[in-house]
Amino acid sequence: MTLLDAPQFDARRTRRNRLIVQSSVGAILLLLIGWWLLASRPVDWPWYWNRYIVGRNAVNKFLSAVEADDLPGAYGIWVNDKNWQQHPNQFSYPYSRFEGDWSSTSPDNEYGAIHSHKIALAARYGNGLLVATLINDRKSGALDLTYDSKTGTLSFAPPGVSLYLGP
Repeated sequence: MTLLDAPQFDARRTRRNRLIVQSSVGAILLLLIGWWLLASRPVDWPWYWNRYIVGRNAVNKFLSAVEADDLPGAYGIWVNDKNWQQHPNQFSYPYSRFEGDWSSTSPDNEYGAIHSHKIALAARYGNGLLVATLINDRKSGALDLTYDSKTGTLSFAPPGVSLYLGP
């Protein structure tokens, strides 16, 4: 066989290879769109999308536990420690203060009994995520919580830091 003796063109093989490449690109594109939708359509780089998924999920679990009046469970989510009762003095935000802030009967709880919540907006903030949540169908005065992706803990947003939800 010499250099000028080319193998015969195989149309079936070319068509099959093109179909494999197009199918692979289509599947990757569908997975990327699905991941973006699962992360609630963030306007951010794809490598941050998991932060949105995990942070929104943590805030949702936390507020669902508060709605169910399961304050010990909610505190476990807040400090990212299910066994927090075995070492309650380890945390800078003590359970007694947490109970005063989130209990439905506490005078310090400005929302009263929390019956419903809706996550309105989330944005990347520092190492984690800033999540604005509307409590009890309020249209203004969103509760801003931060989720630290390195420690998995929740906290209140610093004073003056909030997400703009529009007019």
